[in-house]
Amino acid sequence: MPLHPQSQAMLDRIHRRGTTPFHELSIEEMRHESQKMHFGFRPEAPAVAEARELALARPDGPTLNARYYRAAGTGNVEPLPLLIWFHGGGWTIGDLASYDVLCRELANKARCAVASVAYRLAPEHKFPTAVEDANFALQWFLENAGDVAVDARRVAVGGDSAGGNLAAVACLLARDRGGAQPCFQLLVYPATDQRGLRSSHTLFSEGYLLTQASIRRFQNCYFHSEAERADWRASPLLAPDLTGLPPALVLTAEYDPLVDDCLAYAERMRAAGVDVTYSCYAGMIHAFFPLGKMFDDANRAVDEAAAALLQAFSRLV
Repeated sequence: MPLHPQSQAMLDRIHRRGTTPFHELSIEEMRHESQKMHFGFRPEAPAVAEARELALARPDGPTLNARYYRAAGTGNVEPLPLLIWFHGGGWTIGDLASYDVLCRELANKARCAVASVAYRLAPEHKFPTAVEDANFALQWFLENAGDVAVDARRVAVGGDSAGGNLAAVACLLARDRGGAQPCFQLLVYPATDQRGLRSSHTLFSEGYLLTQASIRRFQNCYFHSEAERADWRASPLLAPDLTGLPPALVLTAEYDPLVDDCLAYAERMRAAGVDVTYSCYAGMIHAFFPLGKMFDDANRAVDEAAAALLQAFSRLV
């Protein structure tokens, strides 16, 4: 369908400013602009039963921080299912504060706990640091579920864009490791192939919020070399085997340079026997999911994600 009027209105706001292109900003400026977008266009924050900081300590590396939420109306003893969330931002921008409202919404709507993980960002910490942090966070919650009143059998992982990449890779690493596994993947326009070969990268290369120039800037921040982009931990679509993964919901936007890569990953998982639901929001642009004040479809997408989580969690009650 044509670009949604709300997508066009968002793009008009951005382009009307006549400011320096996003990919030409300094890292600090990029992070500030990302925060401004999220704070400006996210819904009001709903109340939850609990929202607190967690320190995920590890013996062989720095402590990882997370923000932990429990759905409104739940106590602090009842074991809840858990969504581990990795925020988007090209592994370079994004933070816990920007995704606070989304995590509250998902906790309440899916009647679960949510742990939003502050993985280390590039360029200060290059590939595969973010992957290692995501993998550690998943292991930590599976092993310490009882300490945070979480049901270890009902732990899902999710994320948007770069965060969706980390969630997908964490599931692959957990499968290869054996033992406890996530029960579900919530992949919101995940970055699945760093090569940029499919037609959506050309069709939507400029003018739809996430540009090819921005993608290249993020990649240059995250990777040491071009060769790393073909590592399956950077491009999970290139993993040799996608069998044995948990069920997945792949949410995408029609006017997104990543959309063809997302579809390819969903189709490859399905061909490998994974239970996959693919949902593309017509007329939407990359990054719409947490911006419910701007996009009506963002609120519908959050509802769809929460319903999928509820269904996945209910299978294991």
